[in-house]
Amino acid sequence: MASGRDPYEVLGVGRDAGDAEIRRAYRRLARQFHPDRNKGDAAAEARFKEVQAAYDAIGTAEAREAQRRQAFTGFGGPGGFGGMPGGMGQFEDLIGQMFGQRAGPGRVPPRQQRARPAPKGGDVNVHLDLTLAQATEGGTFPFTVRRLRLTSSGGVETKAASLRMTLDPGAAHGTAKRLRGQGHEHPEGTTGDAIVTLRIDPGEDRRWEEGRLVQSVQVPYSTLMLGGKVVVTLPDGRAGRLTVPEGSLVGDRRRMPGQGYAKGDLDLEFELAEHASLDEAQAEALARLRDLGL
Repeated sequence: MASGRDPYEVLGVGRDAGDAEIRRAYRRLARQFHPDRNKGDAAAEARFKEVQAAYDAIGTAEAREAQRRQAFTGFGGPGGFGGMPGGMGQFEDLIGQMFGQRAGPGRVPPRQQRARPAPKGGDVNVHLDLTLAQATEGGTFPFTVRRLRLTSSGGVETKAASLRMTLDPGAAHGTAKRLRGQGHEHPEGTTGDAIVTLRIDPGEDRRWEEGRLVQSVQVPYSTLMLGGKVVVTLPDGRAGRLTVPEGSLVGDRRRMPGQGYAKGDLDLEFELAEHASLDEAQAEALARLRDLGL
């Protein structure tokens, strides 16, 4: 990115965020800082461009994978390592990191290694992306893992493998399972493991905070000031009615016990409702409020 800022930080999402969560964050920020809504505001325009660049960098699974692999771009193009600074010595160090052992200067002589347990290949970290409905129901789900394999000629190649993982109904967001022997191969030892982390898409206007769902609820300004009720769509699709206390502020929360994911709590966070257009009566009412200093 031109700004040098971390794209996850720019969009305000965690590094385990999936496509849907990143897309929602991008749309919200792009709408907030769009030049059409901030005419003549150079800072907003710069922020809009930064948000766009961040989304370009991590908006898809392919883009995020490409960013993670940037550390390996010095390999000299497809099939070669000639462009790497430091030559074969650095290549050996890299292979050592991939396969869980130290290479190059300082490596323990083979005679001393015989008494140690067999070395093990590196682990592969992968996410299993599910919807709330899928995670609530549980089941067996397929996913793909890319891992390093040794070739017959003594080289290294990346190969994709299709795996499956079974989850109990209501498995927690962030749950990690270790699949033995499904990671990177080691040239002199055993194969590493695949560590699969469950990533549940919280759905539109929702996010995860410490394992609990937080849902944004749009509340009209008049309801915030005077109190009232608003209708909210709960995670299971049912409609619920939320009481907004008089004098509430944007950012205030109300907790609904047992109404979140897997019967957990659901936090509802107030945000100011936006209106794309107003009818004549609404415009006149707002004009009167403006004249009254509200």
